Amino acid sequence: MRRTRTVLALFLVLTFAASAAEAQGVDKPLPDPTQESRARALFKDLRCLVCQNQSIDDSNADLARDLRNIVRERINAGDSDEQAVDFLVARYGDWVLLQPPFKAGTLVLWLGPLGILLLAGGVTLTYLRRQRRPAAGPAALSDAERRRLEALLEED
Repeated sequence: MRRTRTVLALFLVLTFAASAAEAQGVDKPLPDPTQESRARALFKDLRCLVCQNQSIDDSNADLARDLRNIVRERINAGDSDEQAVDFLVARYGDWVLLQPPFKAGTLVLWLGPLGILLLAGGVTLTYLRRQRRPAAGPAALSDAERRRLEALLEED
């Protein structure tokens, strides 16, 4: 009886594991190896819009899988690599590219980190200069104060 339960439990686990893998979906490669290698090269240059800092080749997100399927469909339809990428850029904008082009709309992406670095450096230099300033020394005594001081010192 115990053995039957173990076999039944193992069967259920394997059944659910197989259905979970099927539900997740597996990419179906293109039949032509040349086209598939072109598609794989493009996957590395396209950003997963969900993960944001991963390529669609590295991502397991559903949207990344959809983007991989779109690229495969475009290549299978006879599009060049540039046409397939342009199709995605037209649909999702330059954000879909891991290396966006240098143009007016992407200046912040390219120059923003440099601006932040320069700003941080300026703030740091200002802070350090203020820390190094010597404290103001004692103010010079006026003539009246000097006479009073001398008078106090003579009393002792």
